[in-house]
Amino acid sequence: MDKDGLPRYSKTDEHAVGCYYGHRHRRFFRVAVALLLCYTVAQYWRPAGDVGRTSESLLSLERLKTDHAACSKLQSVPQDPTGLRERNARYLAGNKPVLIRNATVWTGEPAAGTSAEDAHSGKGYSWIHSDVYMEHGLIKRVELGISIASLPDDCEVWNANGRLLTSGIVDMHSHTGVDSLPNLRGSSDTNELSSDITPYVRSIDGLNPLDPQLQVIKSGGVTTSLILPGSGNNIGGEAFVIKHAVGKPDGRSEISAEDMLADPEKNWRYMKMACGENAKRVYGTLGRDFGPFSRLGEAWYFRHAFEQASTLVKAQDDWCAAADRRGAAKMPGYLPRELEWESLGAVLRGQVMVNTHCYTVPDLEAFVRHTNEFKFPVRAFHHAHQTYLVPEILKRAYGDRPPAAALFADNMYYKVESYTASEQAGKILYENGIVPVYVSDSPVLNAQHVVFEAAKAYRYGLPYHAALAGVTSASAELLGLGERIGKIKAGFDADVVVWDSDPLSVGAAPVQVWIDGTPQYVDPVELEKPAPEPLKPDVALANAVTEKTEKTSVIFSGVSSVLSPGDERQLVGNGRDNRVVVQEGVISCVGQCLDEVAAALSSGIKVVRLRNGHIVPPLTSFGTYLGLAEIAGEDITQDGENDENSFSAAVDGLLLDSKNLKAAYAHGVTRAISAPAFKHGDHKGISVGFSTGAVHAREKGAVWQDEVAVHYTLTPAARQGKTPSLSSAVSELRRKLFKAVASNETEADLSVEDTKLQAVVGGENLPLVIEVHSADIIASVLRLKEEVEAAMTAKSSSSGGLRLIIYGGAESHMLAPELATANVSVILAPVLAYSESWDQRRSLTGAPLTNGTAVDVLYAAEVKVALSTKEDWEARDLGLIAGIVHANSGGKISEAEAWRMVSSNIYDMLGLTTKSDRGEAEFCVYEGNPLEIDSRVVAVADGRGMVSVWA
Repeated sequence: MDKDGLPRYSKTDEHAVGCYYGHRHRRFFRVAVALLLCYTVAQYWRPAGDVGRTSESLLSLERLKTDHAACSKLQSVPQDPTGLRERNARYLAGNKPVLIRNATVWTGEPAAGTSAEDAHSGKGYSWIHSDVYMEHGLIKRVELGISIASLPDDCEVWNANGRLLTSGIVDMHSHTGVDSLPNLRGSSDTNELSSDITPYVRSIDGLNPLDPQLQVIKSGGVTTSLILPGSGNNIGGEAFVIKHAVGKPDGRSEISAEDMLADPEKNWRYMKMACGENAKRVYGTLGRDFGPFSRLGEAWYFRHAFEQASTLVKAQDDWCAAADRRGAAKMPGYLPRELEWESLGAVLRGQVMVNTHCYTVPDLEAFVRHTNEFKFPVRAFHHAHQTYLVPEILKRAYGDRPPAAALFADNMYYKVESYTASEQAGKILYENGIVPVYVSDSPVLNAQHVVFEAAKAYRYGLPYHAALAGVTSASAELLGLGERIGKIKAGFDADVVVWDSDPLSVGAAPVQVWIDGTPQYVDPVELEKPAPEPLKPDVALANAVTEKTEKTSVIFSGVSSVLSPGDERQLVGNGRDNRVVVQEGVISCVGQCLDEVAAALSSGIKVVRLRNGHIVPPLTSFGTYLGLAEIAGEDITQDGENDENSFSAAVDGLLLDSKNLKAAYAHGVTRAISAPAFKHGDHKGISVGFSTGAVHAREKGAVWQDEVAVHYTLTPAARQGKTPSLSSAVSELRRKLFKAVASNETEADLSVEDTKLQAVVGGENLPLVIEVHSADIIASVLRLKEEVEAAMTAKSSSSGGLRLIIYGGAESHMLAPELATANVSVILAPVLAYSESWDQRRSLTGAPLTNGTAVDVLYAAEVKVALSTKEDWEARDLGLIAGIVHANSGGKISEAEAWRMVSSNIYDMLGLTTKSDRGEAEFCVYEGNPLEIDSRVVAVADGRGMVSVWA
């Protein structure tokens, strides 16, 4: 019974009902007349202007019909745009056709007839000699010997001269335009943090087409990016795919985000979601009344949101089904709509490609459960450091394909989620049927060089063709644009890059970039390089040994060159006959070494056979937190930070035997010089020199220099406490240095800081390292140096002056002559600065935008230069960074000098000697040229008597 269980009427109500029935006969006639009158009015009378209302209700017939028409769109699933077109939807009349002649082309797909199995292994892929013709924003022809006579009269001809040509690079995880650079509070629109669940916000509503980084990123060959909301929320909102062409200089009609959309027809929608630490950190503070506190809570927030969207979807489907049966005009209400849940409802309908920031096994597994409970696919898991451990979990996700993994090559260990990671992740995933792609997470990484991530993935064992696909065709396919971008093929968008070298080689830079067939540079800078040749894919990179063995003696054969301090040798012969014999941790012979080899072999010494072996000095990391911090996101794993009132010595806070140190060591970084942390990520205190392979600080040779230099920070981080401005921070440092010059107090009467500053201005000549990027503050530092040195000379005519070193130096190129005159050295960190902060906004980005970077300008001015990194994980890439500097110097910086920039130059600046200078064995053995991408470390000796071997 419908009313069973409902409350009974009250006594008063029952009496009223009885009265009603008692008078029902008298009232019946009056009620019938009233009903007849109402019906008549409803049938024949309407308010003026209400002509859209039906005869049965006050609903708008026009709106009901519109709602009914919307049902087909609601219930349809988009398809990837396919098929040949006459013109690109982004094409603008007046843009001329272009013929690129004599190019070496990577089409992005295997030769016709290649089996799927062979294609997966890389067979059928090759560089081909071809011309490429572009018209109406499309690639129209890819063939050799295209006749100019067959083309329109206004066609422009561009001779590639054999250079390498690929499709534009596709970065499918970027925040460019919503997290504009330089980083300023007023231009940051990455996360909408008013709620943890914000599927209703859209990145396009905050996308700034005037973000200068859009143009910088394009100069790295990036033509297309997926602009995602940030990962502060579990559901962050909708994303949009853009092209990096803005306004009339780039061949566009206007400056607008809408004009930048890569697919104007909007076939697909995209959404950003995120698991794990980020949302917990933002929302999960005790005492707050919103947001998840744990992964348990996050799972509920996800499921609750999907349930709301599911309810909307079911209500809409029920309405549409009823409208189909009875007709829209007879519906008692309009189509249910809730703007808050519309986009998430579209996710459940399969109309939105979901990209989810998800690192860990529990996060991946939970999200896969969500996909199966609510029946929606995931296009890719981003960051995804632990996916290589559980490809089978990814294969359980809802849909007809497992999610891809959007990765960094070796940016790892920075928080707990990334602490279980592997450089071989891409290789392992690919072998298990999961697609790896490589992304920048701009501005986390410099997106101008996102292709470098793919190059490193190749170095770590991912097949060459899969690595290149990971920033071109595979990324395009994951965006649903696999037949629009990502390949050089007739009918595809004319997004094309011509490179000065193989795009996966060290230092590769575009010569010209076309977007929709329009050249993006009028007079691009082209670097002087040897005739470009494609890399010969080295399948042996996939077989790298990751476990080391320790030896006191070993023989290396197949050595091509030896570079040691003051001794650079290119060995003669075919390489196989050249050997390096190491006995008791010391190199005893270089060359054929017949007698030494015979004696060693009789003792059972291990022989490591190399292909193109190189022996070089080991690398030194300077200025990171190696040895002082392990997980950047976890304070408990770090020594901690000094503030304006504290000053310490790094030797007292060493934390050794960590993953970051082991990774650095395995890549040839045997030594590190690290200074105590300062607030907001900079340095203050006394740095220490130590061996990265040491287990603890009391181990033999673990600490080779207790006190290396005194460090201060003059970046914006210095504006705190009693130095609220940069000018006051400079003044405070001046006061301290003048006090040290004037002081006659004994060490017992001074603080540690005062004592060390006396060593800086006194006879000990302890180096003073200033962390600074801004050219304006560097100018103030040079003036400060002059003033302090004048005071030092006035006190003692024998004063040697300050040994001053600039660390950071993004804008140091602007004062290169002044730095040289003042005898101030520069340690660049990062080497490829990208205007990340306001004080780095005048960085040089390199070709094709600028003729060189800071290192080229400083080197030309004869400033002593060294290279380092800003973050700990990057230390492993120091050798490749030196390779970039050499490759892009136009021959001005030799291989040997580039290597000195990551080794001996640092000691020259600091006035220190190396173990090699003292005759101790300290070297790295590489298979392949260590400055090139296809090299790998085979052995390391750090001067402590043992040789670590990965072979």
